[in-house]
Amino acid sequence: MQMKTAAKKRSGPRRLGAMGLAACTLWGVAVTAGSDTIASAISALRQEASAPLSALQWELGDLGPEDGLSPAAVLTIAESPLLLSARETVAQLLSTEMPDAPQEPVAQTPVEETPLDTSPVPAENIPENGVTAKTLVPTGDAGYTVTGKVYITNSTEHALSIQDLTTSFDAGLTDEEPQILIIHTHGSEAYTPAPGVEVEYSGNHRSTDTRYNVVAVGDVMAQTFGEAGISVLHDRTLYDYPSYSGSYDRSLKAIESYLTQYPSIHFILDVHRDAIEDTEGNEYKVISPVEGVGNAAQVTIVVGSDGSGLPHPKWMENLKLAVGVQQNITQTYPTLLRPILLRNSRYNQHATTGSLLLEVGAAGNSPEEAALAGKLVARQMAEFLEAKSK
Repeated sequence: MQMKTAAKKRSGPRRLGAMGLAACTLWGVAVTAGSDTIASAISALRQEASAPLSALQWELGDLGPEDGLSPAAVLTIAESPLLLSARETVAQLLSTEMPDAPQEPVAQTPVEETPLDTSPVPAENIPENGVTAKTLVPTGDAGYTVTGKVYITNSTEHALSIQDLTTSFDAGLTDEEPQILIIHTHGSEAYTPAPGVEVEYSGNHRSTDTRYNVVAVGDVMAQTFGEAGISVLHDRTLYDYPSYSGSYDRSLKAIESYLTQYPSIHFILDVHRDAIEDTEGNEYKVISPVEGVGNAAQVTIVVGSDGSGLPHPKWMENLKLAVGVQQNITQTYPTLLRPILLRNSRYNQHATTGSLLLEVGAAGNSPEEAALAGKLVARQMAEFLEAKSK
């Protein structure tokens, strides 16, 4: 009797394991139905399993296995000895989902011998989209590192010295072209247009329509830099579509390709947008009223560090650049920029000492508000960099 009871206890976990394996197998069969190749099957599995990992991928930035397979893909192929034995081949097949090199970058060539335009920004036709608006500004120094008018939220374990933050930074303009690369690791991040505008969404506040996502902001910024006499390369590839997981790995490959082809690039701006809700889960937009023009979306500069354990020895150079840019912009537009965020993830910013991540507005902002913000930031940044290069 005791032997039978012990046998039943041993068989319980085995049955649960078998049931779990069977469920995984049925799920895999359902998801990959209609796939006629290993690549398409893995692609389907990867897409289906990627949603719960999206938030983790953002926090980890470009952290991932060396062969480029996501955790979901590794778990999936582990269920099949055949696929597991061919892991290298599977990784190569998956890598073809998105191109190693960016697609058709747009060069913005500066107008020769054109002085920096310092005339007032013309009034914009910015329709109201009906989303609740807030202007977020610090109400005190508590919780921030403050230098001048610049506030920094430091979520790393690094202690920040005001003296170090205000010394000269490494990156600077030269006579070579192009000087700036604008890229979008999460290019499908979209805004909220005025009521009545039809937008085809590919996900929650995401769209491949570049009229309504952050790529449009990059277009405006590239044009503005070009008008200021600074040569820009704008990569309009959507690295987060069709798969959000692995987007930083894909954009890093593109960045490395660009730097090899154009060693003149010293500044890399990765343009995103935020998503903001109140304590009750209600979405709102962040605005900065510009007198005589309209409401611009507020912008956050995000700077990565080596806090995640990934090599990034010169992250302080990016932070000093961010402080200099923000100090300049706040003198003209006091509420345009929210506090700088210093994070543990490096967000591919180890590629150059002039790399910044810009969150232009939030999902609730209109495309027009975001475009105005991009124009103002690019214009002031161009003025700042031109002054520093003299």
